[in-house]
Parts: sequence; C-alpha cells; structure tokens
Amino acid sequence: MRESAALIQPAMVKPTPPGGVFDGPRHLYAVRVYYEDTDLSGITYHANYLRWFERARSDLLRMLHIDQRAAIESEEGAYAVSEINLKYLRPAKLDDDVVIETTCTELGAASCRMHQVARRGDEALCEAVLRVGFIALSGRPRRQPAEWRAAFDEFMTREEV
Repeated sequence: MRESAALIQPAMVKPTPPGGVFDGPRHLYAVRVYYEDTDLSGITYHANYLRWFERARSDLLRMLHIDQRAAIESEEGAYAVSEINLKYLRPAKLDDDVVIETTCTELGAASCRMHQVARRGDEALCEAVLRVGFIALSGRPRRQPAEWRAAFDEFMTREEV
C-alpha cells in the first residue's frame, strides 16, 4: 500500500546564493558566461563586465559585514562608483568560467580605489580601475563609517594564503 504523499515530505534543498572567497588581500567571485551575456557571435557584450564587477564588489561588502541595505534604509549613506576605467583585453565567450578578482589599492576617509580583473584561467579578459565613494543620500560625499573603514583595512592587509 502506498503512503499518502502528504505524509512524505522531501528534504528541503536550497541552493546557496552566489558567493566569493578571500585569498589573502584578494576577493574572488565566480561567474559563468550565459547565452544572455553574449552577442550573436557568442562573445560577451562589453557592458556585462560592469555588471560582473558590481556583483563582485557587492559580494565583497557582504563578506566584510558591510550592510549596504541597512545604511540606505537608515539614511546613513551608500557607496557609488565615482570613476571607472575599463580595459578590454580578450573576449569572454559562451560557457566560459570567469573569476572576478578584486583588490582595494587605496583607502581614504570617504572613498577607496579598487582594481578588478576578469580572468578565464590565467588569462586576463577585462581590467577595471575605479574609485568608489561613500555618499549621503543627497549625493554629497561623506566619511565612511569607521567600522567599514576598519573592515577594508583588514581586507587590504590580509596575509597571502
């Protein structure tokens, strides 16, 4: 005799959200090139690198226990890219596994400079040099919270693994 389906509950399996890892003073974030990321020739559309870099930075902040949402909701402020320079080196192609490497190269009172590289294996595909500033919700620059600066400082001085 079959047991009722209501009595048998499958185990709740939940996929984990995307995440990165720390490797010394670097944050590594994995992405895959999907069909939607490419043009008709199977080459990654240039703007997707910006999207991937943003996701990697957001994940880095989360791993540093920097709660962007709480800061916005409390009207404390938010991070915003104030300048970015991209250099396209090689195309990423459909189904490529890409790792976004992020480092913080300079930490100031209201901003930090970062360097990001999209890599396929050992090959650099795209490189970004940028400044991210902490701003009030009015758009005016303001000092980063002290605990956030401390988290960035700790990230920058992590020992190589």
